[in-house]
Amino acid sequence: MNGETNIDYRTHENYEDEKNKSDDSKLDLIKHSSGRDSDREIIDYKNTDFLSRIILSAIKEFRPLIILCGATSFGRTLMPLIAVGAQTGLTADCTDLTMDGELLLSTRPAFGGNIMAVIGCEIARPQMATVRPHTFKKVVVDGRPSSEIKVRRYDIQVFRTGRIVERIIEDLEIDISEADIIVSGGRGLGGPEGFRLLEKLASKLGGVLGASRGAVDLGWISYAHQVGQTGKTVSPKLYIACGISGAVQHIAGMKSSEKIIAINEDPEAPIFEYADYGIVGDLYEIIPRLISEL
Repeated sequence: MNGETNIDYRTHENYEDEKNKSDDSKLDLIKHSSGRDSDREIIDYKNTDFLSRIILSAIKEFRPLIILCGATSFGRTLMPLIAVGAQTGLTADCTDLTMDGELLLSTRPAFGGNIMAVIGCEIARPQMATVRPHTFKKVVVDGRPSSEIKVRRYDIQVFRTGRIVERIIEDLEIDISEADIIVSGGRGLGGPEGFRLLEKLASKLGGVLGASRGAVDLGWISYAHQVGQTGKTVSPKLYIACGISGAVQHIAGMKSSEKIIAINEDPEAPIFEYADYGIVGDLYEIIPRLISEL
């Protein structure tokens, strides 16, 4: 199946609007220009085989130093195809990115989240990584693209190699990654009944429940609520940590929260180092008082 495609590295839905705003700056984009219905269907279904071949053609022409993508289900499917085609490495699910000259250093959890591995690809290019959503704070921009439009046309041939035999809709209990307010509990709750108290506070605040890995491992609450390296990375406006000591794996998943409140009986708990406000005391006395004041 052939299709002409205008290509660079980032996608823009409103191509004409972005092009008109670009003036003399550069704008990178992927735009499908073929009018054939069969070709449009490939884009609509996010055919990763098709897109990977397009991007590999662009890599051969432009030879980029780095390619980044969100660690979404789509990105986790697309990027390995590109890495194999380009014969380079890929670091997945990164929680931090830094540069050492032209070397990209990608940080990600390893061994069940017990250590943080810093990985660099010193020989092969391009350097590739996927980044967990909500890992970095959103950057405020002025609405103008930073680069000029460069259009390239590639003749890509794709053969369908599979078909959908069944669609299964996952019944997610909750998606804490999009919440503005999260009330989280850890092993300091002492048992699953503590989450019923936290749920009352979360409901009063219009928020959702979160949890540490320890609480999830004990079966007190489902994995859908887990915050941290082996759970969800969140960046709410308000994060209230109740009975959470502050292990590095948990901190990595919530440190970008705008405001952090910590409630813990242990005044030496590491969580207080990251909290904007700290309350030392029995959460079973403190939280009911907070609820009564709301």
